[in-house]
Amino acid sequence: MTALESQLLQQLQKLPPNRIAEVVDFAAFLAAREERQTAVQRLRESQARLDALGLPPITDDEVEEAVQESRRERRRQAEDDASDDDAAGYPRQRP
Repeated sequence: MTALESQLLQQLQKLPPNRIAEVVDFAAFLAAREERQTAVQRLRESQARLDALGLPPITDDEVEEAVQESRRERRRQAEDDASDDDAAGYPRQRP
């Protein structure tokens, strides 16, 4: 245990339970804020790498087409699964 951890434990032992709960909540808040800052940094780094590729931006139409294709593929897969069940003699289930 480090000196700082020992000091923190000594201070916590002086507090009533309701104040300890506040410290725990504050520590959770700090951890969440740190996670958000880390995620933002990773996102910025990813964006910079994408920008460095010099690719043209994706249009709204391209995004929509990709979404629709994914939906079509999921429907095909569900239909294939259902027909496999039918062939095996199992009742067909709706997704």
